[in-house]
Amino acid sequence: MVRKALAVAWPAMMESFFITLAGMIDTMMVAELGSYAVAATGLTAQPKFIGLTVFIGISVAVSALVARRKGEQNQDSAHEIVWTSLLMALLLCILITVIFVVFTPQMMVLAGSNADTHEAAVEYFQIIMGGLVFNVITMVINAAQRGSGNTKLSMTTNLASSIVNIIFNYLLIEGHFGFPAWGVRGAAIATVLGTVVSAVMAIFSLIRKNSYIQLSRLVRFGFRIRKTCVTAIWRLAGTTSLENIAMRVGFLATALIAARLGTDEFAAHNIGMNLLGLGFSFADGMQVAAIALAGESLGAGRKEDARAYGSICQRIGFVISLILAAALLCGSEWFFGLYFKERHIVEMGMMISRWIAVIILLQISQIIFTGCLRAAGDVRYTLICALISVAGIRTMVTILAVFVFKLGLTGVWLGVLSDQASRFILMAHRFHQGKWVDITI
Repeated sequence: MVRKALAVAWPAMMESFFITLAGMIDTMMVAELGSYAVAATGLTAQPKFIGLTVFIGISVAVSALVARRKGEQNQDSAHEIVWTSLLMALLLCILITVIFVVFTPQMMVLAGSNADTHEAAVEYFQIIMGGLVFNVITMVINAAQRGSGNTKLSMTTNLASSIVNIIFNYLLIEGHFGFPAWGVRGAAIATVLGTVVSAVMAIFSLIRKNSYIQLSRLVRFGFRIRKTCVTAIWRLAGTTSLENIAMRVGFLATALIAARLGTDEFAAHNIGMNLLGLGFSFADGMQVAAIALAGESLGAGRKEDARAYGSICQRIGFVISLILAAALLCGSEWFFGLYFKERHIVEMGMMISRWIAVIILLQISQIIFTGCLRAAGDVRYTLICALISVAGIRTMVTILAVFVFKLGLTGVWLGVLSDQASRFILMAHRFHQGKWVDITI
């Protein structure tokens, strides 16, 4: 079981790692333009994820339902789930793209932009949201493939996307080999071009004969959508989307408070969030394995196997978190030195890294426990936890630490720690209770 968990998890971990690494390199290249550019692109992070929220929810639902149907040996139902999810996602994508592109200036003001970051943030955000459709196609197809146990596809598509992104960053940010020097605009265009490549690769994966999900079987459904299928998807996707909105509201509140501390402080905070994302990439990989393996086991009626796979994934994740924490403590000065030449910003980053070294020990385990609960359909509980931990505890602790106790960036990261600690306690308790294996989806 450990070997099987690792076989499913390592491509998913590499996939998330490459996405995070590309984002970090993207920021590193943008940093050559100055701290204002790092702050401007950082301002778009939470609004972007709010825009992606519903699609993240649909992807979680697709992975969980395909894994369950595979365990039940019901391939036709799995295809109907995937096709319906794609149609739902594309319709929602049109609506969200229009809203977010039109109201970008107002959103950037709400996200905390100021005179030296607003214009760049608006331009960057409008371009990446204009290419949202390619993101959405990739997310849904990759989620379906992950649910069937094929995690290598997601790894290859996102690796290719990251490589394309980095190449065009080099060409378009400062202008090389005759390309225009478009700065922040060039970074945004490079990101979209990367998603175009990943979307094409994801679609072509459905043509392969060994793929569990086949394009030829999907298109047979035409535009027929069964109400029961939509209900099954939205029961998981709707609640997961609300959970993600609650989380993003909490994250946005933290980012707003960090932005108020100053451009340099927010730039250091943004790199710290990228660094925390590195831990999330490994956690997300183990979560993918937990959803696929626990979901398939539950579909086949093997409840003890579902519990066992969850525990195995969590233990592997904890070992990874120990290694990452040690690396953070030893290499933080070097890492932040890659982004900033100013010594005071590097020292802020070293302080942030010490907080992350503790946070990551809790983060990876709680994300894996959350994946098991989602695989089972226990999404109402994960929603309540997000409301309590992120929107509630994190926001209140951050406000008190920064504005009442005047702790500055330390207060911001104390809030992040309070969120991860409370979610770890709540998710671990629910997982070990064991009732989640009895839920039917």
